[in-house]
Amino acid sequence: MLLSEILEWISPEDSEFEYEQWFTNTPIGNSNLLENQSSSNELAPNSQANEFPKELPILPLRGVVVYPQTAVPLTVGQPRSIKLVDDVVSGERLIGLVASKNPQIESPGPTDLYQIGTVGIIHRLFRAPDGTIRLLVQGLARFKIVEFTALEPYLKASVEYIPETEESGIEVEALARNVREQFTHIADMIPSIPRELVASVNMLENPLQTVYTIGSFQRMSLEDAQLILEYDTVSQKLRKLVNILAREIEVLELGQKIQNEARSEIEKVQREYFLREQIKAAQRELGEGDEQAAEIEEFKKRIEASGLSKEAEKQARRELDRLSKLPTAAAEYGVIRTYLDWLLSLPWSQMTEDNLDIAHARQILDRDHYGLKDVKERILEFLAVRKLRLERKDELSGEYADQIRKERESVILCFVGPPGVGKTSLGQSIAFALGRKFIRISLGGLRDEAEIRGHRRTYIGAMPGRILQTLRRVESRNPVFMMDEIDKLSFDFHGDPASALLEVLDPEQNREFVDHYLEVPFDLSQVMFITTANQLETIPAPLLDRMEVIHISGYTEKEKIAIASQYLVPRQLKENGLRLEEINFTEDSLKTIVRYYTREAGVRNLEREIGSVCRKIVTTLAEGKTPPREITKEIVEEFLGRPKYLWSEEIARRTASPGVAIGLAWTPFGGDVLFIEATAMPGSKGFQITGSVGKVMQESAQAALSYIRTNAEKLGIDPDFFQKTDLHLHIPAGSQPKDGPSAGVTITVALASLLLRKPVRCDVGMTGEITLSGQVLPVGGIKEKVLAAHRSELKTVILPKQNELDLEDVPDEVKNSMQFVFVETLDQVLHTALDHHPKQTNPKPTPRGKGKTEK
Repeated sequence: MLLSEILEWISPEDSEFEYEQWFTNTPIGNSNLLENQSSSNELAPNSQANEFPKELPILPLRGVVVYPQTAVPLTVGQPRSIKLVDDVVSGERLIGLVASKNPQIESPGPTDLYQIGTVGIIHRLFRAPDGTIRLLVQGLARFKIVEFTALEPYLKASVEYIPETEESGIEVEALARNVREQFTHIADMIPSIPRELVASVNMLENPLQTVYTIGSFQRMSLEDAQLILEYDTVSQKLRKLVNILAREIEVLELGQKIQNEARSEIEKVQREYFLREQIKAAQRELGEGDEQAAEIEEFKKRIEASGLSKEAEKQARRELDRLSKLPTAAAEYGVIRTYLDWLLSLPWSQMTEDNLDIAHARQILDRDHYGLKDVKERILEFLAVRKLRLERKDELSGEYADQIRKERESVILCFVGPPGVGKTSLGQSIAFALGRKFIRISLGGLRDEAEIRGHRRTYIGAMPGRILQTLRRVESRNPVFMMDEIDKLSFDFHGDPASALLEVLDPEQNREFVDHYLEVPFDLSQVMFITTANQLETIPAPLLDRMEVIHISGYTEKEKIAIASQYLVPRQLKENGLRLEEINFTEDSLKTIVRYYTREAGVRNLEREIGSVCRKIVTTLAEGKTPPREITKEIVEEFLGRPKYLWSEEIARRTASPGVAIGLAWTPFGGDVLFIEATAMPGSKGFQITGSVGKVMQESAQAALSYIRTNAEKLGIDPDFFQKTDLHLHIPAGSQPKDGPSAGVTITVALASLLLRKPVRCDVGMTGEITLSGQVLPVGGIKEKVLAAHRSELKTVILPKQNELDLEDVPDEVKNSMQFVFVETLDQVLHTALDHHPKQTNPKPTPRGKGKTEK
């Protein structure tokens, strides 16, 4: 192979220490150096090693390794390197070419260089106008640096020449052939490699020359290039080069695959674009409008017919103008189109006409729900006011005009009560009575305010919030909108959805509700919002202040039986495939289920137990047997098993010994009874309280003990008793947290019963806060607590005197079946609870009023 044929494709475009290989069509010159290295005149480093000097000037190289039998262009720019070249060209023109370990070092020292390099001869020199020198050097033989003999003005070192170990055989020949084929494959994938160079490489027969020639042209890391130079045997060099070329082929093939995929995608987009343009041109020739123009025209018609507000219409026309100027293939086109579709799909002017017939509304509400007088009265009031305002619309608009305080039309109600009392179904009944559409969303666990107010259009996949999404689905701007479980909103780093609801549930603001996605006001003033909750404590105060709270208490036994016979039994018969005439639940059977198989404020478990009885009957029919037509108390016990709740027996058993009193408690799920137990043991004035008790209840217990100790002599208790006794107060159901001041009376009675060794009456329940002086203070939740006492079959209830008016909320059937003792001091409480013959009678009837709601 002629060396000039290879040198013709080498470009001297790099710096002194920096070298990068690429291929151009600019020849270096007409060099006749070693025209035929296979001839007798070729340089054989192994045979001529003795002719090279033992000391060489060292030229550090950055990013390149020069091999023997190869020619490389270099550019010299640093003063010490220029000095080295000037001194060398005047002599034998031999220099030591050693690669730097770190190409980033500007002036490598002896420790920065590899130990093995190549002795080279300068064949051509060119001084550039910028002061640099361009060299053409040829590698001759390998050497190893023994030691550096000089550092100034440039590096010099004594060297030891390393002979090449040339092998022969089938393995070496196969490796060399494989290397040539791999290089040919690489050249096919890189168009810049000339075909003449590939042909010259394929003509090489010497394996060592093949390695060095391909190594000079192939891209590889500096470490790999140095390893090829350092390996002594040809087989090692070939194996290393095979691995490098194989990896390069994989990289190039993957790159080609990526390019082909990208090219295919681009061609597909271009092809679709050209086809669309051809379709548009054909449609223009036929006098037809294109698809985009038809879509723009459709949006214009929708804008005219949608009844948008002025601001919304201005925004819609602005976006439509932008849409008409964009090509359909643009990414922004789809975003604007989706936005306009959402904007024009909202019910800006679509409303249902209210049915203002008061009698009709009362009939619907009474038909769908039993009891719930407060809620029904509030809905009828809303209808009456709305009817009167419509009749006097012209008169009121001029007389009460106010630009600041605008007319409020929306109603924001909050139904608060235990589970299963019909809060959600009541919303559906209200919508039916008003003739409005009904929609419902659940707020339980909602933690992102974007769910309420939507996402801004800058985000991919942005959508309006759930408020506007639901209104779009119902296609009306005045529905009954129920938000369930508003007391179970979440608050964390994602946001505060309760704050986002402030605007929605404020009659002063919701006429201009702005969703982040639409960015234009939408009027929510015609929507009737109804929220539901089990408790008010977890609702933020600003949000609670915007809602009209209506309390829905638990049902009495009589109400549950009526609800079961009128609503629950027919529904369960239908769901289980039974006919109304096939099964009849007697009143005693329903009373048995209510009293002995459920313990709740609502009726959900009651319906489940009725459903269980119905399924037993269906199973009997499926087996070919004749089921009973009338469901009696005995059949209920047969189908449902033994009773789950035996209140009278349990209360009598637990209060048989001194130190146990029955308290009445309020919970988010309705009222409940609470057993408080006290016991004494030898010790020294110790007092502990257990049962997941909160701080307020612990303070009530301390106050009760202080009252007992202060009045020990009056109560007939030895004052020295406390010096040698520890007291333990326990409230069972320890896994449930308990707190509040209303257990003070019960704790005092339990301690007094223990110390006086007198059991508490098993038919007495009590509630009330106490003071250290022995006064009994009012508490909240009286209706729920009294209903819990009635469910538990208690006959007497001790209440604070100041809570007497709260009994007006309690149904007459409950009041007539129980005795109420109103007390002002703990002396009265102890007299009633520990005396088995109370003298108190039923309270006198007073005008009805709303009871207190706080605990």
